[in-house]
Amino acid sequence: MLLLLSSFLVQARSSGGERYLDTVEVGGSRPPAPTILEAVLKQCVSAGIDVSMPFLFGCLKVGSTQEIGMASINITLPDGSVRELPSGASVFDLAASIGAGLAKAALAGKVNGELVDVTASLSDGAKVEIITEKSPEALDIIRHSASHLMAQAVKELFPQAKVTIGPSIETGFYYDFDVERPFTPEDLERIEAKMSEFAAADLKIGRQVLSSAEAIGMFDAMGEPYKAELIKDIGAETVSVYSQGGFADLCRGPHVPSTSRIKAFKLLSIAGAYWRGDEKNRMLQRIYGTAFVDKKELEAYLNRLEEAKRRDHRKLGRELDLFSFSDEVGAGFAIWHPKGAMLRTILEDFERKEHLKRGYDIVVGPQILKTELWQRSGHYENYRENMYFTEVDEQGFGIKPMNCLAHMMIYKSQLRSYRDLPLRYFELGTVHRHERAGVLHGLLRVRCFTQDDAHILCTPEQLDAEIKGVLSFVNDIMAIFGFDYEMELSTRPEKSIGDDAAWDLATNALLSALKDTGRPYEINEGDGAFYGPKIDIKLRDCLDRRWQCATIQCDFTLPERFDLHYIGPDGEKKRPVMVHRVILGSIERFIGVLIEHFAGSFPLWLSPVQAVVLTVTDNQIPFAQEVHAHLREAGVRVQSDFRNEKLSFKIREAQLQKVPYMLVIGDKEVEQGVVTPRYRDGKNLAPMKPADFVDFVALECKNFK
Repeated sequence: MLLLLSSFLVQARSSGGERYLDTVEVGGSRPPAPTILEAVLKQCVSAGIDVSMPFLFGCLKVGSTQEIGMASINITLPDGSVRELPSGASVFDLAASIGAGLAKAALAGKVNGELVDVTASLSDGAKVEIITEKSPEALDIIRHSASHLMAQAVKELFPQAKVTIGPSIETGFYYDFDVERPFTPEDLERIEAKMSEFAAADLKIGRQVLSSAEAIGMFDAMGEPYKAELIKDIGAETVSVYSQGGFADLCRGPHVPSTSRIKAFKLLSIAGAYWRGDEKNRMLQRIYGTAFVDKKELEAYLNRLEEAKRRDHRKLGRELDLFSFSDEVGAGFAIWHPKGAMLRTILEDFERKEHLKRGYDIVVGPQILKTELWQRSGHYENYRENMYFTEVDEQGFGIKPMNCLAHMMIYKSQLRSYRDLPLRYFELGTVHRHERAGVLHGLLRVRCFTQDDAHILCTPEQLDAEIKGVLSFVNDIMAIFGFDYEMELSTRPEKSIGDDAAWDLATNALLSALKDTGRPYEINEGDGAFYGPKIDIKLRDCLDRRWQCATIQCDFTLPERFDLHYIGPDGEKKRPVMVHRVILGSIERFIGVLIEHFAGSFPLWLSPVQAVVLTVTDNQIPFAQEVHAHLREAGVRVQSDFRNEKLSFKIREAQLQKVPYMLVIGDKEVEQGVVTPRYRDGKNLAPMKPADFVDFVALECKNFK
């Protein structure tokens, strides 16, 4: 408030000398009419500032921050301009000095690149950006605040519930609760209604910094043991606590200034989740929700969710008879039915062709390798919890979670020269990884899957070209399937092997190649593989969802651990570099993404069944059988439906099965020796000879053969 007043009072002094306020002189006995004071009051009120008249008049005879008796600070705005403020001014004060509209719109601030609350004090020389609803960071802040709003509502309705954690996530937010009984859909309705009530109450959200001891004592007194446990594990001297109404929560922040800024939200689902993701801990109840800047965006998202349900690959996989899962077999293990296996075969054959075209050699490694190999590679130490182990003839073996070890053994099987490099080994390798039951999700998260895995062994001088070659490969394949994608560089994780020099070389190699593509990318700190940094490529489907598929990892460490070398031009042994990479990633996951992207209506080249021959009556069966046999021999993936059912019924069933073409045969078609193709969207093509239909299919699929 002081800052807002001073900005106006500077105007008063410049136009009215040492007068208390600027005035408009009027005739008669009436006193001068104040104009600056009115403006100050109006702006304070519009900005939501609670002004006190004694304080206001006590501040009037001033013209600068110095005259108020306060030191000034200089703040740099995003456009490079510098603004002078009183010492101790907050982000909100800065916004108010710029304009009442900005003060009202301010959600948070970004100070020297760090997000803070609007109440955060500013220091001299800080670079500050005001975060509003239009800022890219706003949605995450709103969603995080919405998770707190939900927790407040749960505590109001279920006082015995214990709160744990409640972060924002890419699609919204969640909060985990320890409750006596599972939540129900009816509970969600009550919680959401209570959230709306709290939002309408415009509860101010405040931040307080406490010593860890004070915070632990506070949460213990509140009966919140999970919060006390978190504070102990953080191990910091102080922590921040946010409060709104009678609710308090441990949080780093930032949050919106008040609950009224959370305008559009929806609770979506309930799930179980173990405390800290550990199956040995207590099962909690997780409520998922989402929030948006306004109701229009929320409505659009909810419509996309409904469309996503319609496209759910688990539902379509069952309806289209592509695959299944069985409790008798075990969670996370897909069983591929004939049409699903055909879809896989088409995709895998396409992959082999594309790799051979780019100079890869196809190799195959065993499913299990000695435990000693996994120890040497570092997998046993850094990845053991994700692996399965067995014993044969008193010898320990690890079931492979990755294909790299066998590929290194192939390289090491003979002496290599620099003239042999690069070597590119490609394998459609089936791997097994232990995933917790709670994260398994159809084909998108399984325990057994096949990767389009390749390892490139090259000289350091060849590394840049090889990385760029993989990036080009990814770009080509994504274009074929119609996917746009995003890239990020994931750097060294805390749990890793190798020295700093090797990691720096690998990271810089990937970074250089990324920069040369000219495409935007993000840095994902600490999320690399344990043996090297990586480029992660996330495709975007038709519902604008991101899916991790391709990855490119640069590795200087494993070639050293396995003593891989080649003979250089000088006759000396040199160490090769290894690039680990996948293009589609998990075949299972990619098929799951494809099913949802195309809603099961695959393009003709990818459809497990390209056409179905339909008869009108039994009279056409002999000719229809000839057509079916001719198409099958010509390589068309064709089925037949000669049942004694109405043609409309047969067409409807074929459409539900997403078959691209229905070939209708009636008496007229038999007489003329033709078929009448009908596309799955209902469009009829002109009658044509069976041989012409074969050519038609071949032409449409020629770029994918």
